[in-house]
Parts: sequence; C-alpha cells; structure tokens
Amino acid sequence: MATPAQWLEGARPRTLPAAVSPVLAGTGVAAYVDQAVWWKAALALVVSLALQVGVNYANDYSDGIRGTDTDRVGPLRLVGSSAASAGAVRLAAFAAFGVAVVAGLVLAATTSWWLVPVGALAVLAAWFYTGGSMPYGYRALGEVMVFLFFGLVAVLGTTYVQTESLPLPGWYAAIGVGVLACAILVANNLRDIPTDRAAGKGTLAVVLGEERSRYLYVLLVAAAAVALVAVALSTSRLALLGVAFVVPAVPAARMVLTGAAGRDLVPVLARTGLAELAWAAGVFLGLVVASL
Repeated sequence: MATPAQWLEGARPRTLPAAVSPVLAGTGVAAYVDQAVWWKAALALVVSLALQVGVNYANDYSDGIRGTDTDRVGPLRLVGSSAASAGAVRLAAFAAFGVAVVAGLVLAATTSWWLVPVGALAVLAAWFYTGGSMPYGYRALGEVMVFLFFGLVAVLGTTYVQTESLPLPGWYAAIGVGVLACAILVANNLRDIPTDRAAGKGTLAVVLGEERSRYLYVLLVAAAAVALVAVALSTSRLALLGVAFVVPAVPAARMVLTGAAGRDLVPVLARTGLAELAWAAGVFLGLVVASL
C-alpha cells in the first residue's frame, strides 16, 4: 500500500503550475476588461487543479497497466513501481475528476449550461490521453490537446465564467499559457524518448526525434514571449511583468539546447513549470493593477 508521501508524489505536484497558470491569466484578463469575480475564479482553480491531478493519476494507471512505466527515469509512478494497485490509482483518478465535475457544474449553473459539454470533453481528453484502446498521447497528439485544454479552454473558460465574453487579450493569454504547458510536456517526453520508443509509445518527441524536439522546446518558449507582448499591446504595459518568466525559462532552454538528457532533464521540467507560473502571475498582477 502506497504511503501518503507516495500518493502525493504520484499526483506529480511539479505539474500543478500548469493548472494554476491558466486561472491566473484568465482572471487577470477578466479584471482588466470587466471585473474579476473571485469566487468563480476560485472554483475555476478547483476545476483546473482537480483535472490536472486526475490526468496525472489516469496516466499513471494507463501507462502502468501497459508496462510503459516499468523502466522509468523520472519521478515515482505508483502502478509501474507497484507502490499502489492499478485499481486504487484508477479510483484516485476518478475521484479527482469527480471534484472537477462538481465544481464545474456550479460554474455552469451560474454562468451558462453550454459549459457542461466543454467540461465533459475536458474530462474525456484527460482520460484518453493514455487511456482506452487508442490513446492519443501514444499518437503524437499530446501537445495538441494540452494546448487546447490547458491553454485555450482553461484560460478562456476562466475569463468567460467571470465576464461572459471572450475578449482578444484572453486569446493571446491562452496562447502564451498553452505553449508553455506544451513545453513542459515536450521536456517530459524528450527525457522519456528511449523508454517510450521501447514501449511503443509514439509521443511527438519520439516522432520528431531528439534534435528536433529540442528545437521545438525553444520555439515554444519564444512563442510565449511573443504572446506576452501581444497581451501587453492589447491591454496594458503592466502585463509585461510576465517577462519574469525568462528567469527560469532561459536556463531551462540552455540545458535543452546543450544536450541535457535523462535525469538531467528533470530540473528542466521544474523550471518550465515555474516559467509558466511566472508568465501567468506577471500578467495577472499587471492587469489587476491596471484595472484599479
């Protein structure tokens, strides 16, 4: 039976910035174009965090029963390491999704019911990333779906539940958050190319190969910088506080370009997550101050 510390590690807390960031960015835009509704922002954060934890446990379960995680370089996987049973991890994933569903239904009931099918698609995307008979994460589509759901849907959804609008700055913010979320996944899959290829897991990094995956990572970081400028031009120069993201992003990009591999890429994951959080927090702070 897994210990509480192992369950916490299995939830992959280093990925949680990818859940907090879209809510921060979306709320910042809402505050600037209209007004922030803080209790809705809090519920959106619950949805985002629960989905992130749910997808982490779901991936642990699905990869574990396929044998993909039997020989890993990265952090603990509960099923792959036999620290917890597959059934227990699957139940944990469903419990996290349940929390996301309840919070999402409250938001839909107080905003618009068309949010329900969007939320349902998000839960299905979380499960079928590595779950089911044809997981899209094994077919080089992981980054596409991360950009869609942890970028566009999460940021714009956060803005919409507070303003009932989809303003242009929100789209720019969604792109910036989305490309950095993708960069986290690219770094993760770059690290796992040898084991994923051996297990038949066709991630985008496996398809592109090591060299082109490294260039893709840098391109995504550069795209985040462009998106930040677009947010500032469409709102306030104070949004450029998000430029703080370069402090962790530049060393991470340097490590990727200079050939870091295996365990040496683990710090890149942490720094990329921090970069995404800094980007979103800077935009949030700048736009909230500008709205005063």
